[in-house]
Amino acid sequence: MKKTTFLAVAMSTAIATAAYAEPLKIGVSWSNFQEERWKTDEAAIKAALDVAGATYMSADAQASAAKQLTDVEALIAQGADALIILSVDKDAVGPAVDKADAEGIPVIGYDRLIEDPRAFYLTFDNKGVGRIIAETIKQKQPEGNYAIIKGDKGDPNAGFLLEGMMEVIGDDVASGKIKIVGEAFTDGWKPDNAQKNMEQILTANNNAVDAVLAQNDGMAGGAIAALAAQGLSVPVGGQDGDHAALNRVARGEQTVSVWKNSRSLGAAAANIAIELANGAAMSDIKGAVKWSGGEKGVEMNAIFLDPTPITAGNLSMAIDAGHIDQAKACEGHMAGVAGC
Repeated sequence: MKKTTFLAVAMSTAIATAAYAEPLKIGVSWSNFQEERWKTDEAAIKAALDVAGATYMSADAQASAAKQLTDVEALIAQGADALIILSVDKDAVGPAVDKADAEGIPVIGYDRLIEDPRAFYLTFDNKGVGRIIAETIKQKQPEGNYAIIKGDKGDPNAGFLLEGMMEVIGDDVASGKIKIVGEAFTDGWKPDNAQKNMEQILTANNNAVDAVLAQNDGMAGGAIAALAAQGLSVPVGGQDGDHAALNRVARGEQTVSVWKNSRSLGAAAANIAIELANGAAMSDIKGAVKWSGGEKGVEMNAIFLDPTPITAGNLSMAIDAGHIDQAKACEGHMAGVAGC
């Protein structure tokens, strides 16, 4: 009877413990939601966490590095077991990592580099994205005057993208075959700032611009608006697979959008966060590699996903994958667009 009573008590205790055990809490600090793609990333993170029975918490820094630090502190106070941080500023985010580390909370630098060995780096191959943009535009316009519309100067991705671009066009620039007639950082990656940058480049060069390398689709849209206002249509590249950009590809207004499947990135972030929250070492994450390609040369654990260039010749890939509806992608399309 004593054994039976002991067993009953043990079982009831185990059941009570399971009943009151809280799910893992994953906190996500977003830089802002101005870009269409972050909503897609968020949906993918939420879906993966739901499958795992984990709780999603988030905060929007609204492009403020100071607010992001406050946001991270709030997520920690709410009991976050792991943090996914899309940083506003690579240099200003350090105290957030310090705070998380002091609390034993793992950090994932999401899509943007947080150059700190205490942060796991998850992104797409951004140099590769820059190479793809430049390669595609160079095929359409192998020489002439190029403009480069760069992202925010506080984001390391702007530098990585430029490095990739220059790997493709650098020799032609040195030989004079290609001339860079304008190059500007764009505060906050905002399309309206990109449009102003493009307008200034056009004015400075009497509209003599033959191609534009824009570092994302929102800025490509701003550059195209500036070009259109002057009656110009030249090859323009961007990235992110924004719906508006894919439609511009179908219309012939944008040459390429390098699609970084946000669903894959978001799902990967959620699953890695859960593993780290459960005690896995960063080096034990499947697919992780040692990487030290940042400005400071800090060795980190990282995963790089492969991007996909979308042009008029393969727009059907984004449609077939469910990334965009055919009607939305193909509205007003030119002849011969794949999938339309």
